Amino acid sequence: MAPLPGFPGTKRPRPIKPKPGQESVWDYPRPPKVEPTSERIVVRLGGQVMVDTTDSVRVLETSHPPVYYLPIEAFPTGVLFPTDGTTFCEFKGEASYFDVVSGGVVVPRGGWTYPHPAQGFETLRGRVALYPAHMDSCQVDGEQVTFQQGGFYGGWITERIVGPFKGGPATSGW
Repeated sequence: MAPLPGFPGTKRPRPIKPKPGQESVWDYPRPPKVEPTSERIVVRLGGQVMVDTTDSVRVLETSHPPVYYLPIEAFPTGVLFPTDGTTFCEFKGEASYFDVVSGGVVVPRGGWTYPHPAQGFETLRGRVALYPAHMDSCQVDGEQVTFQQGGFYGGWITERIVGPFKGGPATSGW
């Protein structure tokens, strides 16, 4: 495999060929796209169901598992607490963070939102993404998700999604 342009010594990963019914993250676009979905999303934290909704959108971006954005109104009152600090995505704009609290468990900066998303990402306004690594469990249509490695990204991996995925060791140049 050839090195990636601008990243000497970093080799392009070999995508896993999807089986019928699967998606490859290497077929997702860049810039990313936002896709509505009616999949049932259930998130538990502190031993409690914190969110149960069929109103979500997925952000699909090359090399990343989907990130699910859930409507703020799907969260009970007293679960999301705005916190200091922002980050910037070249595509979606400036993200603000929430501490997530449920069942006596506090996850600092466990969720984020785009209060004023960039053009093309307006659908994200009023929605929150969660880091599945920090929740008790996250399910998509009854399937327990695994989380994207690396701590910064919030991708949700199911049996339907194949990689390799950005986020783990030696993937920063992808």
